[in-house]
Amino acid sequence: MPHKKRITIIGSGSWATALVKIFSESGFYVTWQLRSQENVDFILGHGRPPHYLSYVQLELERINPVTDLMEALEASDNILFAVPSAFLESTISVWEGEFPKHKQLLVSIKGVVPSTGDFPSVYLARRFQLSVSEIIVLGGPCHAEEIAMGRRTFLTISGRNDKAVSELAAEITCHYLRVITNPDPMGVELAAIMKNVVGIAAGLVRGMNYGDNFLAVVISNAMRETNMLLDALDPGNRDLNDSAYFGDLLVTAYSPFSRNGNFGQLIGRGYSVTMAKAQMQMTAEGYPAAEGLYRQAIGAGLQLPLLSAVYRILYKQAAPFNEIKLLEHYLR
Repeated sequence: MPHKKRITIIGSGSWATALVKIFSESGFYVTWQLRSQENVDFILGHGRPPHYLSYVQLELERINPVTDLMEALEASDNILFAVPSAFLESTISVWEGEFPKHKQLLVSIKGVVPSTGDFPSVYLARRFQLSVSEIIVLGGPCHAEEIAMGRRTFLTISGRNDKAVSELAAEITCHYLRVITNPDPMGVELAAIMKNVVGIAAGLVRGMNYGDNFLAVVISNAMRETNMLLDALDPGNRDLNDSAYFGDLLVTAYSPFSRNGNFGQLIGRGYSVTMAKAQMQMTAEGYPAAEGLYRQAIGAGLQLPLLSAVYRILYKQAAPFNEIKLLEHYLR
């Protein structure tokens, strides 16, 4: 049966899996680029992923899992990157030539590219000789686990091309999903990256047995730092109370599904960074993001005590107890 709506999704983690579920259930024909033939064979044989969200039954009549990146590129006019930021460079290392002009590039990656500190859209725009304004960003407070369970979720589609954004938003028709359009892709992407650092901070204070009173203070100050960072790195008119900004931050700070929160909790309980990473089954995007955003904040002349504390704990082996006690002097 022919499908008019086609999208290629690049990534094999839980978020990519959730996006495959969303688009296939909305009537898209999804070409899903995965890292290994073993994963492809498992999905074709069992109708579900082998590792992440392995309880989700996929609609295979609309999903074509493949390993070849160039085959996946040719299959659709919409190309959505949903790999963890740490794997973005290696994923496109085999990419041949430029990004086709007639195709739409979409990004849903909530971290920085470790080797450069770039936001994913900036990195991809430079790599493919595109304008950043041409890229559409998908964001919002969307834990993959809750999407897998069909729980009510708001997804934001953000871009400067109003027509392309509106058309894509209208085509996503999952009964559990409401789609919001937004003209601020860089702001949505930046806020999504910062919120993962905030998730680590929230996990740290929980792991150190601070209570909800103190956690609320930490989160409110994190909102202030997010505002300052956005104003410095991408000034513009935006309402940070929209779900794609502070909504995403809050769910990452408080949800038990937050991998960044779980990572922070392990470190707050005394694990080293190396030990905490070994315990995690999924990537904590806030780890490379803390370094990337710290460098950008310093370059912009900003003093962000919370971001700085997380950076020193993760990258300078600073004791969490000492850093949080010091941080208390700056909180309000």
